[in-house]
Amino acid sequence: MGGTTRKDVDAFIDALDHPLLPLIRALRTLLLALDPAISDEIKWNAPSFRTTGHFATMQLRRPDAVRLVLHLGARPRSLAAAIADPDGLLTWLGPDRELLEFRTVAELDSRRAAVTALLRQWMAQLA
Repeated sequence: MGGTTRKDVDAFIDALDHPLLPLIRALRTLLLALDPAISDEIKWNAPSFRTTGHFATMQLRRPDAVRLVLHLGARPRSLAAAIADPDGLLTWLGPDRELLEFRTVAELDSRRAAVTALLRQWMAQLA
């Protein structure tokens, strides 16, 4: 585990000056609810999520969107063919990295089932 705890992540988010703070909190809640093995910490100046290794990191640079970058860490391999995305939510940044982007809590809520399915598929590739 890294150097930050759940309380540290809470404090980091509470201190953020970001117009989409409710969306950041909702996305974090969705990720942590996927599996009890998931923990979060601050990495790359943003909430990052892990089981045995990091697999997702928020990107908070844009004031109009919250991005979630899914990655494989030190085990790069092509997953494009292994991840079903019937709703076309993913933007592939490379063969082992994808991006989900949200602009509102309502958008995240309306896509919750599809996003959860994508995240579960991604996590299955970590084993």
